[in-house]
Amino acid sequence: MITARPSRTALGVARRRAAHQLLDRPLVLDDPLALRIIGPTEREALEIRAGPPFPPDPDEHPAARALRAFVVARSRCAEDLLAAVASGTRQYVVLGAGLDTFAYRNPFADVHVFEVDHPATQAWKRECLTGAGIAIPAGPAGVTFVAVDFEQQRLDEELERAGFRRDEPAIIAWLGVTMYLAEEAVWSVLRYVMDRPAGSAVVFDYALPAASLNPLQRAARAAMASRVARVGEPWTAFFEPGTLDAGVRRLGAQTVVDLDGAAINARYFASRSDGLHVASSGHLMIAST
Repeated sequence: MITARPSRTALGVARRRAAHQLLDRPLVLDDPLALRIIGPTEREALEIRAGPPFPPDPDEHPAARALRAFVVARSRCAEDLLAAVASGTRQYVVLGAGLDTFAYRNPFADVHVFEVDHPATQAWKRECLTGAGIAIPAGPAGVTFVAVDFEQQRLDEELERAGFRRDEPAIIAWLGVTMYLAEEAVWSVLRYVMDRPAGSAVVFDYALPAASLNPLQRAARAAMASRVARVGEPWTAFFEPGTLDAGVRRLGAQTVVDLDGAAINARYFASRSDGLHVASSGHLMIAST
């Protein structure tokens, strides 16, 4: 990203979570704050489009629906994992938090959220929270903002300076980030995550190399890569599932679950009457210590 400004793609992701609240039933991700945090202008545009489709609604284009499905499924996956272990885990880390709203609707009384992001994006988010009238919770179930410029600061040092306990397990959500980093930066973060105590886990998504995609997938990937590159946030890291799985296990993962599009659809989009489903080549991986 361009360091002097917040992430442009973060708003796009938040907008897709908000659109899901209006356009899709049943909800995969129940996130009413998504409509507030994007601000009144974006919210009004979505509400108008949620009415009769005239002119044609771009959010109802098949590619837009598939991307929206992937965005909400990956957030739901991370929140499901936290819910499954919340009784024994008191730390939830959101790496590349963007406009994620979990910390402001956190139902777990003992889970503290650490939101990690670039300083510019984090400052913008706090302005969005204030503008939306969303209170920043404090106490054990509160949120701590951890501003990290990965070119100049270390994730482990900044987290621990903010109160993160390295000797206690944590659930880490790392969504929509790996493809924007150098490959070694991805492995560096995974190395840190897999060094956490037993009971820790990370949920992250990743992109496959172009050579592993069929022609239709390559065309869709090229279109998306072009869009994000134009706003200064190009995709740079790609992984083969088998290679990534083996590498994460070498770092200490005890269990690894890799969800492709078919597995994501089976888990979150089965038996829907509206046809919402994931059609992309993106993968979700869950690795536990």
